[in-house]
Amino acid sequence: MHIREPILKTIAIAAMRPTQMTVGLREVAAKRAHWRTLKHPAAFLGSHLIPVVKGYKNRHYLIDHHHLARALYEEGVNEVAITVVADLSELDERHFYTVLDHKGWLHPYDGDGKRRHYDELPKSVAALRDDPYRSLAGELRHAGGFAKDTTPFSEFLWADFLRAHIKRSNIDKQFNSSLTSALKLARSPKANYLPGWCGPSSR
Repeated sequence: MHIREPILKTIAIAAMRPTQMTVGLREVAAKRAHWRTLKHPAAFLGSHLIPVVKGYKNRHYLIDHHHLARALYEEGVNEVAITVVADLSELDERHFYTVLDHKGWLHPYDGDGKRRHYDELPKSVAALRDDPYRSLAGELRHAGGFAKDTTPFSEFLWADFLRAHIKRSNIDKQFNSSLTSALKLARSPKANYLPGWCGPSSR
């Protein structure tokens, strides 16, 4: 059984491979803004270990905190501390991605919510593309639309739900009104299958 290594290790952000195709760049921008306010950035980095899987060709594959990694990269941070969740470096490429997929460590869906082949995953956090619905889902959670949940890629599940109900052009042009609509949808029975659903609104 694989367990997290207790040894602190640092790695270049540019060397980490993403396991998803998109991020919400609005959320990345918020994390960049927060980073600039920190009085003790080194302490922040020390308390935010980035979980990775050691995999194909001994690369380190990022399985969470893609938004934070992208934000730090854009802020000029070169290295971060990581924790190795599993060592799958003995697997060939196909079996490696199959294991990632079955463990919920892979989300190969593009900005339209369509599943893509794993060889289309970006090769670095810098190449992660924007999905405005992921930004909307992130803001929805912060606004109390749904609870934080341990389900892998739960916010992407919410993003895909919102994709079916809110036009992308509305998010681009009127984000705040789109968030208001999202809050109403989040409390409706339509969303009751999603992780972190908080139940119907009392209003």
